[in-house]
Amino acid sequence: MANTKSAKKAVRQINKRTEVNVARKSRMRSFIRKVEEAIASGKKDEAQAALRAAQPIIARNGQNGVLHERTASRKISRLSKRIGAMESA
Repeated sequence: MANTKSAKKAVRQINKRTEVNVARKSRMRSFIRKVEEAIASGKKDEAQAALRAAQPIIARNGQNGVLHERTASRKISRLSKRIGAMESA
């Protein structure tokens, strides 16, 4: 357990930051799931629209340190590639 005043404050900050990061990660996963469901259903237009909505969320999570920036780029890239490989519906 934290002994000093500064250590106790650090613990509070960490807990607050963790809560924010968990919420951001959860929101991002929801957006990614919508894209993947559209891909699975074979609806290219819906998938593209869902990716357009998800892209800034994923990128922002990379910038804010929730994920590594390259991980964010890779997720966006792989989703885009999967949509591009779909036949127009």
